[in-house]
Amino acid sequence: MTDETPLARRILALIDLTSLNSTDTEESVTALAALASTPAGRVAAVCIWARFIAVARERLKGTGVPIAVVANFPDGSSDVHGAADETAKAVANGANEVDVVFPYRALLSGDNATGVTLVRACREACGPKALLKVILETGQLATAERIRQASELAIEGGAQFLKTSTGKTQPGATVPAAAVMLDAIESARTRGITVGFKASGGIGTIAAAQAYLELYEKRLGAGTATPATFRIGASSLLKPVLAALS
Repeated sequence: MTDETPLARRILALIDLTSLNSTDTEESVTALAALASTPAGRVAAVCIWARFIAVARERLKGTGVPIAVVANFPDGSSDVHGAADETAKAVANGANEVDVVFPYRALLSGDNATGVTLVRACREACGPKALLKVILETGQLATAERIRQASELAIEGGAQFLKTSTGKTQPGATVPAAAVMLDAIESARTRGITVGFKASGGIGTIAAAQAYLELYEKRLGAGTATPATFRIGASSLLKPVLAALS
């Protein structure tokens, strides 16, 4: 055991273990799912393409690990019907969570309405069965003003989590962008609306994960980061976390 052990154990429970590669196969998703439940504990969720839901369900049976899938990913199109239909089909096939990409290009062009409409349609498609996380793609929004605007629009549409990035564009997650998102989340809580936060995009070390965890709890209170309120989307973070726990 190391000095990192308590922190690593806590981070483990907050990870959305992710693989969203074009080369993913049933075999690779089965292998990913096998890593989700460890002797040290389990991750918060496994995040995969929707076409692999059945494979993941079979491997995760009995573990209690939720399945998250992506929609409107990674392009963040303005096709409201398409995103909602994709979400509905994923939920019908057994997804417990859906990470949908906010139509950030529409916002950049001055269109505020599409973002709210798309998020609301996807939230309705999730119904009571699935959690809706909204990916803002903060690196493309670029400015604090736009990130705050996208955060507020997503919350207005019914987002249950705000997520930084798809991990497919650069920059991915950044602490300054996360701080702006947390401003919006904190403001929503003063109105009685609870919204979680997910940092994703280039987080591969315990130190990087710790920066977001500490930022979140500095704003929202010590001990408040749980899988219900805080996630770290990552593919490579599990390895150093398990090394710290060995």
